[in-house]
Amino acid sequence: MKPDDVTNAISNALVQGGAQWLVATIVAFLPVLWTMTLMLHLGRPYVLRTLRRCGLRLGADIWWMSYLLMRDAVLLLTFALSWVFFAPNLVVNNALPITGPLAALCLLLALAVKLSRRVDDDVAAYRWATAFLVLGATLYYSVQVFAVEAASQSYLAGFGQIFTSNSNAAVALVIMWISLASVAVIAGWLFVRALQSANRSMARRLAPTSSKPQATIVPTPVAP
Repeated sequence: MKPDDVTNAISNALVQGGAQWLVATIVAFLPVLWTMTLMLHLGRPYVLRTLRRCGLRLGADIWWMSYLLMRDAVLLLTFALSWVFFAPNLVVNNALPITGPLAALCLLLALAVKLSRRVDDDVAAYRWATAFLVLGATLYYSVQVFAVEAASQSYLAGFGQIFTSNSNAAVALVIMWISLASVAVIAGWLFVRALQSANRSMARRLAPTSSKPQATIVPTPVAP
């Protein structure tokens, strides 16, 4: 074997090992992000009670805006990292929760509710967002704990065999493609809704200008 072959083999091993380590780290860290997402979302009543006790209006505004930014940023980060469940190669070759794509889909549904309705003012919208987040967290937590992380437990071997992606690749790919198609539909709907909202806003801005009556210029007669 030539020195170049040895170098290439070592480089490929490092790249593949690093990629697998990164995917495994993301999958293992996602429960933390899911927990933070649920805590920040369900902690809204506590934040509101704290705001009522705050005497300074500026302090209350800063507290509320900080809460909103953290809550939505963690939700977006969780969905962004959940995108690893939509890569067919990773799903087939790594031990991932088979319900990971469904959990990511629930995240996107909760985000769609937040973008399309006033979750902080509408009780029904808040309940819908909460239901999607709790459902997604349940789908991820249960399979991650009892299938992926319990591979060494013999009494959970059957459960792990069914709900781990690389050991049940056919079903995992079906779930992934269905979830990916649903994500595409929801993303398209959000794009169309955002485009319509932008058009309505632009129309409202241009309406006063276009509705103003144009001044009629009356020619002044010239004295002979």
